[in-house]
Amino acid sequence: MKLSKLFSDRYKDWPQDAQIKSHGLSLRGGYIKHVGSGIFSLYPAMRRITRKIEAIIREEMDGIDGQEVLFPVTLPASLWEESGRYETVGAELLRFFDRNDAPMVLGMTHEEAAVHLAREYGESHLRYPFMIYQIQTKFRDEKRPRGGLIRVREFTMKDAYSFHTSQEDLEQYYMRCHAAYERIFKRAGLKNVISVASDSGMMGGSLSHEFMLLTPVGEDTLAICPHCGYSANMEAAPNLVEAPKAAHSTLALVPTPDMKTIEDVCEFLQADVKNSVKAVVYQRNRDDSFVVVFLRGDLEVNEAKLTRYLGCDVHPGLITDACGLCAGFIGPYGLNEAITALYDSSLENAADLVAGGNQTDCHYTGLSMTREVPKAVYHDFAKIQSGGLCPQCKKQGIELSRGIEIGNIFQLGDKYTKAMGMRYTDKDGALQTPIMGCYGIGVGRLAASVMEEHSDDNGPIWPLAIAPWQVHLTCLRPDDEPTHAAADALYGALQAKGIEVLYDDRPVSAGIAFSDADLIGLPLRVILSPRNQKEGLIEIVTRDKSVQQKVPQQEAKAVIMKLLESEF
Repeated sequence: MKLSKLFSDRYKDWPQDAQIKSHGLSLRGGYIKHVGSGIFSLYPAMRRITRKIEAIIREEMDGIDGQEVLFPVTLPASLWEESGRYETVGAELLRFFDRNDAPMVLGMTHEEAAVHLAREYGESHLRYPFMIYQIQTKFRDEKRPRGGLIRVREFTMKDAYSFHTSQEDLEQYYMRCHAAYERIFKRAGLKNVISVASDSGMMGGSLSHEFMLLTPVGEDTLAICPHCGYSANMEAAPNLVEAPKAAHSTLALVPTPDMKTIEDVCEFLQADVKNSVKAVVYQRNRDDSFVVVFLRGDLEVNEAKLTRYLGCDVHPGLITDACGLCAGFIGPYGLNEAITALYDSSLENAADLVAGGNQTDCHYTGLSMTREVPKAVYHDFAKIQSGGLCPQCKKQGIELSRGIEIGNIFQLGDKYTKAMGMRYTDKDGALQTPIMGCYGIGVGRLAASVMEEHSDDNGPIWPLAIAPWQVHLTCLRPDDEPTHAAADALYGALQAKGIEVLYDDRPVSAGIAFSDADLIGLPLRVILSPRNQKEGLIEIVTRDKSVQQKVPQQEAKAVIMKLLESEF
């Protein structure tokens, strides 16, 4: 491909709305173009990258007995009604009506379509297990798209669905897919990827893992133990606290005028925040009923845990005079019985606490949970903290890191097969319900994540396996006939060997040529110039500068091929 004919432009200035490296470089380097909020067109270079990623994914999915299918992007709402998700999934699911007023959805995930396709096929136990997968466009109406291809509304995803007759078989296949995912990310060039336990969310199921690229610009928070290697998404990580040792003091109601925050109250009363009770108010989305979560004052509510416990989504509570709550002074003792009260494990057996008095400008001191709230039932609703106890080895020192989710796998169980009436006849002739696994990778997000990890201030440094082209051939001074002729000859010779070459044949300055080469970021750069031509030499430089050499012109092709074979 000649750069003079490449359908894209490159830009010097950093885009104003690009807050992370991969987003800015994708726009500057002519990889993507913004169409609308969370919607992008791909230029040829990015499409070549995503096609190579898709090829890797296909090889690995086929290698674990997957069979590629294709589901519709547009689905009748009736499929989602069968599973029960049409009403329970929020605004992320785009619902609309066709010209016949039939309710439809744009597929954001395809569990329902997979069961619909497989349920007649899977009527006999003799056909199990099996896995089907697709690489398809999806639409998720994200509230806050960000980071270019990192979080979008329209995206391409590989999603796979396996069907099994036993939990043991599902678990064995789950681990096969886990290993295939590790190979995919390694082949794509990523180095800092870990697998973490995660919250299944709307997908359901008993067990799930996310594959996370560790990076400071990630939007997910991960809890990692340096002692035993435990890792989990903060949404799923249990928060363990040491058992309280405070004595049971006398309960007293004390004035705390105009002090509505935990910090202000504890400073005024000279109490440790850890010896206080925080009240966080929510309302259920389905009926606006109030829920108050009580937890230790230094902790924060993990809303993923809360919604999983309640079985519905929630939003921050809007406290009014009529709701029965006293804003800023809410506590577990004397709370309006019409309000749902939930108690975090951090408060179990806690005593000598500061807590809201459920009346204006008043707080309790000396509150004992076992004495004042004897009927409280405790669950884990809090976010795990940096330096906290590891849920696995129980040692102190949990570290919190940021990460980008680049893949996920779920053990779905029978959530969808049971709801949608998928049955098979077992060897004894009895009807049984199959169980499922689900496995997803976002193709565009994976490409952007590679750019995030493999780049410098000047542009991406593409790994050879997914680079849009392998070699960037630059002809400096194409008006110099011997140099131009040598570049043309090398271009033809490399192409004849099946090497993917991007040939910069433009009459531009060396500064522009090298700047564009950095923005395109191909692994191997070959430079021809009149000066080197006079010496019979050709310069070969890797994008990461690990190799820089000049070789005789007649040896250039062999050196280039050897470097590509060695992958540097």
